[in-house]
Amino acid sequence: MERKTFSISLEKNPNISMNVIPGHFSTGCCHTNYFLDVGSLKTNAMLAREVARELSVPYLSSTLVDTIVCIENTRVIGAFLAEELLQDGTAVMNAGGEIHVVTPKHNVDEKLVFYDNEIKLIENRNILLITTTVSSGRTLGDALECLSYYKGRVVGIAALFMCSGADLGREIQTLFTSDDVPGYEKYIPGECGICASGIGLEALISSEGYKKI
Repeated sequence: MERKTFSISLEKNPNISMNVIPGHFSTGCCHTNYFLDVGSLKTNAMLAREVARELSVPYLSSTLVDTIVCIENTRVIGAFLAEELLQDGTAVMNAGGEIHVVTPKHNVDEKLVFYDNEIKLIENRNILLITTTVSSGRTLGDALECLSYYKGRVVGIAALFMCSGADLGREIQTLFTSDDVPGYEKYIPGECGICASGIGLEALISSEGYKKI
């Protein structure tokens, strides 16, 4: 599986790239023919800084941000993004201010929640939400529901990858889309063309990575 890996770079910043592994994968809600490995973009400090710089562009001069909420292990990027948004400059909206970076937790019912001491950083605050992948929209929807519950005002959403055609009723700033991946396919499990061809699942994937079956 890994032997067929290839890499796709961001055209405007070739330092930012993701490894693409062909195969037959399940995300739990859909099947796909590629695993998109963006792990290094979230864990490599140098790359995370580059990612943050690219994601900050639409918000620098136009969006007041109080809190950056990070889901799917994007907190390193979130910290660098706060740094970018707080840089000095007369055209920088948040210059001279302060931005908090937080991550919601899962409760026993697997619902996203914030600890009591963090609620003040969400309630009636301008929130920039960062996630890894927007595919079915389920994870992002859970995060938006959580922020709505705590009365946070979502002023922006940023992602590393988004499936083209995903319509969640909100503008999403993303680095890569499925249009960047040649032959990218996503299926409802019961209608999976790869399953129909007799090829079994090779691995389960999540925001953490993949686990071979």
